[in-house]
Amino acid sequence: MKRLKYLLAMLLAFSMVAAACGDSSDGDDSSDGETSETTEAEVDLTQGSDLTFHVITHSDDGPFWTVVKNGADAAAADLGITVVWKPGVNDAQTMVQDIEAAVAEGSDGIGASLPDPDALVGPLQAAVAAGTPVITLNSGSNDYQEIGALTHVGQSEFVAGQGAGNRFNDAGATKVLCAFQEQGNIGLSERCEGLSDSFSGEVVAEFMGLDADTTEQQNTINAALAADGDIDGVLGVGPVITMSALRAAQDLGRVITIGGFDMTPELLAAIEAGDVAFTVDQQQYLQGYLTVLFLYLNVTNQNTVGGGLPVLTGPGFVTPDNAAAVVSLSEQGTR
Repeated sequence: MKRLKYLLAMLLAFSMVAAACGDSSDGDDSSDGETSETTEAEVDLTQGSDLTFHVITHSDDGPFWTVVKNGADAAAADLGITVVWKPGVNDAQTMVQDIEAAVAEGSDGIGASLPDPDALVGPLQAAVAAGTPVITLNSGSNDYQEIGALTHVGQSEFVAGQGAGNRFNDAGATKVLCAFQEQGNIGLSERCEGLSDSFSGEVVAEFMGLDADTTEQQNTINAALAADGDIDGVLGVGPVITMSALRAAQDLGRVITIGGFDMTPELLAAIEAGDVAFTVDQQQYLQGYLTVLFLYLNVTNQNTVGGGLPVLTGPGFVTPDNAAAVVSLSEQGTR
């Protein structure tokens, strides 16, 4: 982690030095061979420390979004700026109000997830029109260009779902329940759609209850499995619902291939034990960290990242072969 922070700091320092050098005239020899008094070591990495960025997402206080917030907070600390974290708790209208309030307060930049494009594209377009730079994160890879956002930081949810489907094919599954924990979240729908696209068998996608009530969630999955003996695979599109699926299958004594999305220490332990086959890793810490870093570089140095394409943080896959390598990092809140 220290090395990551060091490399990012050096990247920031290099970009500022390059910008300063670019301001000099090519034919200016007034220094008479003297070296510049400004060196990389003298670059003030806290310049622009009065900046305030708002990160407005559909987050709750669950394990996934805690890691995203940790990334945003770490970037704020490294850069010497202020980040205001606004959790929408899966309520698009709360997010709309927070976006409008951030613009009214004169926010220097907004990072926003886009779980409900119909509700959120308009307010974010208005933010850009008002001169507030916007970067979408986590969900929004299909709509960030319409908003006029600088870039999108996240993964292609459809491609991630396709990767999961291929792993169920390799496991020999024939019918997979794609269990999701939020209704109306386009990113979760795309995960199930990607699964359906690549999986050679049948996919049933159903809402199985909110993460906030894991007992109800587990009971709902239990009932779905009990009602259909042909289901031999479950893809949970989040880490909490993945564990609910595992417990439901264990309660029924069913041998089912379980796959998931994202990570918690509990899920990683289940993967290490061989109880869960895999989880898709979108490296959400980067989604928080890079969103703040990219906003900062745009405001202070007019940098843009991605070249018109999203900046992908995944998908990767954690399996029993590599789970041990990320366990300690997950416990530290960075994976």
